[in-house]
Amino acid sequence: MRVNYKNRKGALEMSVGTMVTIVLLMVFLVLGIFFINKVSKLGLNAIDTIDSQVQSEIQKLFAEEGRKIALYPTSREIVLKKGDTPKGFAFSVRNTDVESADFSYTTQASDVSKCGSTFTKEDADSMLLGGTGTFSLGPGDSLELPRLVKFSVPESSPPCTATYDLEISKDSVPYTSADIFVTIK
Repeated sequence: MRVNYKNRKGALEMSVGTMVTIVLLMVFLVLGIFFINKVSKLGLNAIDTIDSQVQSEIQKLFAEEGRKIALYPTSREIVLKKGDTPKGFAFSVRNTDVESADFSYTTQASDVSKCGSTFTKEDADSMLLGGTGTFSLGPGDSLELPRLVKFSVPESSPPCTATYDLEISKDSVPYTSADIFVTIK
């Protein structure tokens, strides 16, 4: 019985090659996980920064004496793309009274005439996320965290501009309002 050393050498080389490949794949896997984790953390920090910027802008708007409502974006114009992630506006309310009060807000479509005959106010209202709510404020207080109203635009929506009304009531009596212009592209 003769042992063929060439075959043994080839088998050993194949084993070493396989081991090197496995080690390299593990290194790339670990590096990939590290970079994905790093990118995720950067994305979350960006969201926190945007949130703090919105809060800062709203506080600047309240610096004006006697102002009851602050909206961001201050232009009150929002451009949305069909099928995109929900986007919208933020608002805060200040209680200008000397007594605590309960507030409520409602957002609803007021004008969809530029959207064609097949798009109704009910269609526009169905896109709202967080369009209604309640909160209480002490005398002279404003919302610590602004309220956020978003729009989820389905692919079937026509490109157009619709007007929404944000109505705020204090103890069931109209307090203040604002109109928001939403453009769907």
